[in-house]
Amino acid sequence: MNIPIIYEDDSVLVIDKPAGLVVHPAFGGVGPDGKTKEETLTDWIRTRYPDMRAVGEPLQLSSGEAIARPGIVHRIDRETSGVLIIAKTQESFAFLKKQFQNREVFKEYRAFVYGVMKDDSGIVNRPIGRSSKDFRLRSAQRGARGTLRDAVTDYTVLKRGKSATYVAVMPKTGRTHQIRAHFKAVNHPIVCDTLYAPKRVCELGFTRLALHASRLELEIPHKGKTTFEAPLPPDFEHALKLL
Repeated sequence: MNIPIIYEDDSVLVIDKPAGLVVHPAFGGVGPDGKTKEETLTDWIRTRYPDMRAVGEPLQLSSGEAIARPGIVHRIDRETSGVLIIAKTQESFAFLKKQFQNREVFKEYRAFVYGVMKDDSGIVNRPIGRSSKDFRLRSAQRGARGTLRDAVTDYTVLKRGKSATYVAVMPKTGRTHQIRAHFKAVNHPIVCDTLYAPKRVCELGFTRLALHASRLELEIPHKGKTTFEAPLPPDFEHALKLL
């Protein structure tokens, strides 16, 4: 796999995850057991960095099976591109994990959403639960089932088109599908989101979810607070011209 490396030292590895790449087998799986059968980021890590195989914490499935996640501290969806940080040692894993748990990490995404957003900026503050209609989805709307977890997303409009809006998105919490569920809840789902807007036609030339993790700011061992950025991928650059 051709995975661009943004930064690397003895403690951490920062990559620009390509769209379409699953982080680990139990995340975004499509097999009968709920796991993906395709090559994942964790496969790449085990092959390229064999010393990292024992770093991190495995995911315990309800079946009792443990899924290895070498160095994985956080994750982004299969179709989302952009910045992802990976711990190379157990010490750096604990160091980074604490910041994510304490919400001390600044994350910025870029997205194209359906419709023309009126406000130049705003905050979506809606708890997220599971969808009552589809087990794959999360919901920030009435009727969500299960435990509702607090979720806050800030956004700023960067550019408006006739039928879509380009936004910077800063999630303050890290719920599964948070950005997708929040923009769905305010009637501006992410362009080409086949889960949350399955009946909408993909616009602006997109063939995947129009969501990109552009910036990550946090402390890393021996260096302090550091900002990592992933450049806009070609499909985003193309969409901006079309917008």
